[in-house]
Amino acid sequence: MPLSEHQIKAARPQETAYKLTDAEGLSLLVTPSGGRLWRLRYRYAGRESMIGLGSYPATTLKLARERRDAARAQLEAGLNPSSVRAEARDRQGVTFEALAKEWLSRQTFTAKTRSKAEWMLNDLVMPHLGTRPINELTAPEILAVLRRIESRGKLETCHRTKWRIGQIVRYAVATGRAERDPTGDLKGALSAAKTVNRRAITAPRRFGELLLAIDGYVGQGPTWAAMKLAPLVFVRPGELRAAQWSEFSLDGDSPEWRIPAERMKMKEEHIVPLSRQAVAVLRELQAFTGRGRLLFPSLRTSVRPISENTLNAALRRLGFTKDEMTAHGFRATASTLLNERGIAPDLIELQLAHAERNKVRAAYNRAQRLADRRQMMQQWADYLDELRAMAASPVVVPIRRNSA
Repeated sequence: MPLSEHQIKAARPQETAYKLTDAEGLSLLVTPSGGRLWRLRYRYAGRESMIGLGSYPATTLKLARERRDAARAQLEAGLNPSSVRAEARDRQGVTFEALAKEWLSRQTFTAKTRSKAEWMLNDLVMPHLGTRPINELTAPEILAVLRRIESRGKLETCHRTKWRIGQIVRYAVATGRAERDPTGDLKGALSAAKTVNRRAITAPRRFGELLLAIDGYVGQGPTWAAMKLAPLVFVRPGELRAAQWSEFSLDGDSPEWRIPAERMKMKEEHIVPLSRQAVAVLRELQAFTGRGRLLFPSLRTSVRPISENTLNAALRRLGFTKDEMTAHGFRATASTLLNERGIAPDLIELQLAHAERNKVRAAYNRAQRLADRRQMMQQWADYLDELRAMAASPVVVPIRRNSA
């Protein structure tokens, strides 16, 4: 006999699950916890299968029978109801949040970059787009998310968020789970982000005054050494702060610092030829931190380097404001003054570890121009000594032009 609403309502849970049979493979499973679940058993290609049709009372007896009849119609058409369901789920698509998590898991970000990416996605994007199927995202709904950020005046964050969303959608396109990236349709829709240049001293005499001030810095030994090395090696502040003694070779005719790929922005090993002046600073620093792993350990713990604000704070103590000089500014200073002295731009860019779009050319440059870079780094260190002399004396020291 077919089931009735009265039988279903009267069904009580027991110690083990049991089922109430309706007709044509439809039954209601009553669980020990009190759940009442619709099940449909059927045969396809000679094999018995089962699918769920919902739970009572959200799925009424009438609705369960309608779903059973639809599944049987599929069987008569030669279709497997289970496969039809799976294809429907695929058409609906994976959510933006699921794709974002998958994409993040495949990135070789530094801890800092990963933290920023997770914050941006979790706080700014997921509350609005997280549950949306990624293959259904449209430019207007992405724009609505970006407008919220833009309205708070966070223009750079707004553009970075657009770029990050685009990365994830393009990953979905590449893996066959979306057809196109709608962020490309947003060109010109957002206010332009203001470009903020890194503050740097590029006047030779004023930079010489900074070098003299660093020489007289009164503070922690590692901080003083980091300040001394910063202009000599002009790497990124994060690369300098996290330097490890195992990366340095100070003996022989070609002392150098090899920064491993995982700590570089471009994820490629970077070689910093060391001048005589840089080696002298490092030898002096060894007396303070040479027995540890890090060149510049934090005062609180030897397992972490000094904070990203340490060098900027030291510059402030020396009387140089944030509008005049920052720790990152040593790179801009070196780039500007080396170019002014006639050093080959390619050589400067290589030592700054800027990206080379042509991978073959990049490999050739790194292999073939190391000797030129060693010469340039020594010339640069010697020039910094001249700038100190210029700042300490009213007599102007002429700047000789070199070529490399």
